[in-house]
Amino acid sequence: EVQLVESGGGLVQTGGSLRLSCAASGFTFDDYAIGWFRQAPGKEREGVSCISNSDGSTYYADAVKGRFTVSSDNAKNTVYLQMNSLKPEDTAVYYCATVLGRSCPERSYEYDYWGQGTQVTVSS
Repeated sequence: EVQLVESGGGLVQTGGSLRLSCAASGFTFDDYAIGWFRQAPGKEREGVSCISNSDGSTYYADAVKGRFTVSSDNAKNTVYLQMNSLKPEDTAVYYCATVLGRSCPERSYEYDYWGQGTQVTVSS
């Protein structure tokens, strides 16, 4: 059974940093794409970043380029999202999701498995 577990969320002041983790299990961690999404209250879910081990590609939404960095540790079956220079508008529940055997999908519905989410709150 494929499982994704996010951790690392919390409360941080504007300009601070957090590192989110997405621990994966139930599949061979060598041919996947893992994306990070976020959803703020009253807003639609939006894609934040993605990393694909299938083709080595990464993706960042314009809103986070230069501030967020996605990386993976295949030995730990874990993908990370390092978030720096956080802003109040980054406040949301952050989710990771995966689809196996392909590059980063363009649409959230193309992902097959989702984690439960972790709350990130940035105070002003």
